[in-house]
Amino acid sequence: MEVLLVEDDESIAEPLMDGLARYGMVTRHVATGAAALSAPVGDFVLLDLGLPDIDGIDVCRRLRAEGDVPIIMLTARGDEADRVLGLEIGADDYVAKPFSTRELVARMRAIGRRVVTPANPGGPLGPLRIDPRLREATLRGTPCG
Repeated sequence: MEVLLVEDDESIAEPLMDGLARYGMVTRHVATGAAALSAPVGDFVLLDLGLPDIDGIDVCRRLRAEGDVPIIMLTARGDEADRVLGLEIGADDYVAKPFSTRELVARMRAIGRRVVTPANPGGPLGPLRIDPRLREATLRGTPCG
C-alpha cells in the first residue's frame, strides 16, 4: 500500500513512516498542503490539519474534489466540532494525536476493505473490476456483458 503522509512535524512523521514500513507500507512524506496537492496520492492519505501554508481542512476538500482516495486526518485538534467538520468535508476517519501506529493501520485496513484503490482494485466487491477508461467490466477475469 502506498501512503501519502502530510505532516509538518518531523518528530511525528519519521517514527510514523518507520512504523508504517513495518506493516509493509511505502510512505511518501510531504510537509505542506501545497506539496500534498501536487504529490501523487497513492492508496491513502494521512493528513495533518495544522499545516504551515494551507489548512488541512482545505487540503482535504481539494483532494476530495479530485477523487475518492481514502483520507484519514491525524491531528491534535480533537474536539467534537473539529472531528465532525473533518468527517463532513470528506475525511474517511479522524484520529487525534497521540495515536498508536497499530490502531492507525487497523483503521486504514478497515477503510481499505471498503474502497477501490490500486492496492485493492476489486474494492468491496472482490473479483468484480471496472475499467472506466476501457469501458469494460470483468468478473473473476471474465468480461461482463
